[in-house]
Amino acid sequence: MNAKLRQMKRKFEDREDQDDSTKNSSLLEKAKEGKLDSNYVNKQRCLVFCSRGIIPRYRHLLEDFRKLIPHHKKDVKFDGEDLREINEIAEIKSCNSCIFFETRKKRDLYMWVGNTPTGPSAKFHVHNVHTMEELKMTGNSLVGSRPLLTFTAEFGTIPHLKLLKTMFTTAFGTPRNHPKSKPFIDRIMGFYYLDDRIWIRNYQITDNPEELKESKHDAKELVKLVEIGPRLVLNCIRIFDGSFGGQSLFQNANYISPNLVRRQRDESKHSVYVNKKRKLRKKQVRDVTNATKPDELADVFMGDDEE
Repeated sequence: MNAKLRQMKRKFEDREDQDDSTKNSSLLEKAKEGKLDSNYVNKQRCLVFCSRGIIPRYRHLLEDFRKLIPHHKKDVKFDGEDLREINEIAEIKSCNSCIFFETRKKRDLYMWVGNTPTGPSAKFHVHNVHTMEELKMTGNSLVGSRPLLTFTAEFGTIPHLKLLKTMFTTAFGTPRNHPKSKPFIDRIMGFYYLDDRIWIRNYQITDNPEELKESKHDAKELVKLVEIGPRLVLNCIRIFDGSFGGQSLFQNANYISPNLVRRQRDESKHSVYVNKKRKLRKKQVRDVTNATKPDELADVFMGDDEE
């Protein structure tokens, strides 16, 4: 009886192996033909949250980013001092990338982009922020649609920009067939490198079907881009080999902290006040030295009037 059971078990295992091999071969054939659309393979998740003390304008920018990233995960405001604790939060949320907004003095905004928990990660200073509600652009795209990520030529030649390109692609690139994404592309996210800064813009892809039918030109020429928002400019401060720390791979030598900018501005105002006071003291000394002497003959005819 045991021998018969072993034979039946072997036959059953052989049939399962044959079924698995046929299934794998059919899946490979469908993948080659481009018919394998229902499988969610690239399971990327991005943790998007901020630190405590963020101002309303930057909080609106955070909500705009969550609208642009369908595969995001939320979390409460981070209140810790060690940023490496974010790796544990990302592990709990099953995220392999993170976008973290850090505010200081309720006026300066810094953005961290990186892969968790191994890295690399980059720290940016964010300025010239304009949210979607503030701009009120005419562009409009479906929530959850997948974007086309476009980069300028510098992202393919400069070493540290190549690394940033991979991190931006991991964070902003929506995986194919993600449950919260829509199965088409109707917008473009552009990353442009100019003046040692990265300019981020978001556009809608529009075309008029009637114009396509009536026009004799190529369809590509009639496609238009309408800006949606938000707008922001990133100034890269440093790139680390780890997640939220580690050895520095790149450091921007031209970066000037906003604290130093404000101090120089205050010093210039202070110098204006000091110069004004210095001129006033010089005028007082000049008035004393150049004061008119009393006239000795001023009272000569005073007695004649009394008489």
